[in-house]
This record gives sequence, structure tokens and C-alpha cells, in this order.
Amino acid sequence: MSAKNLDSHKRWRNITVGFRVSAEENELINKAVKLSGLPKQEYCYRRCLGQDIVVVGNPRVYKALKDELQNVLTELKRIENENVTEELLQTIQLITLTLQGLKEDE
Repeated sequence: MSAKNLDSHKRWRNITVGFRVSAEENELINKAVKLSGLPKQEYCYRRCLGQDIVVVGNPRVYKALKDELQNVLTELKRIENENVTEELLQTIQLITLTLQGLKEDE
């Protein structure tokens, strides 16, 4: 069992919330978590509570952006004239929002 944690308001986080997702949904969640620079737990509960996800640029976030952009480029080259999948469009949109947020911080 994991240790109890305090949040920023000095409240104990001792309740576990879990849910099931498909393999594709898990991949999208993991990409979003990587691009946010937040721990997965923090990212998930902020999204569930409708709180803003503030991305702070750091080497880990920049590497995740670079890797995801490379994956998008590879996929776009692979599909050439075929239809772009919804998952790829969601990834491109997430990368764009992240980059726009980082650009505004500069």
C-alpha cells in the first residue's frame, strides 16, 4: 500500500480512485501526461476536476515534445495520402496547445 500524501492545501490524499481504459485511451493519456510534465496522478485528478493543466517548460517536456513530433512526422510520412486517424489528430492538437502555452510563457 502506498504512503499517504498531503496536497497543496494540507489535506490527506488517502482515497484511491481507479477506472478502466482501452489500450488506445491509455496511450493517449500517457502522451498527454508526458507532454504536461506532471506526474500521472496529478494530471488525471486535475483533468477530472476541470482544473487547468499548466505546462512548465523543462528538459523532460521539451524531449517529450520532440519525440512526439518525430512520431507524428513518421506517421504522416507513412500514411501519405490516406485518411488521418482521430488519434493522430488529437496528438497533433495536444502538441499544438502545449507549444502555444510554452510560447506564451516566454
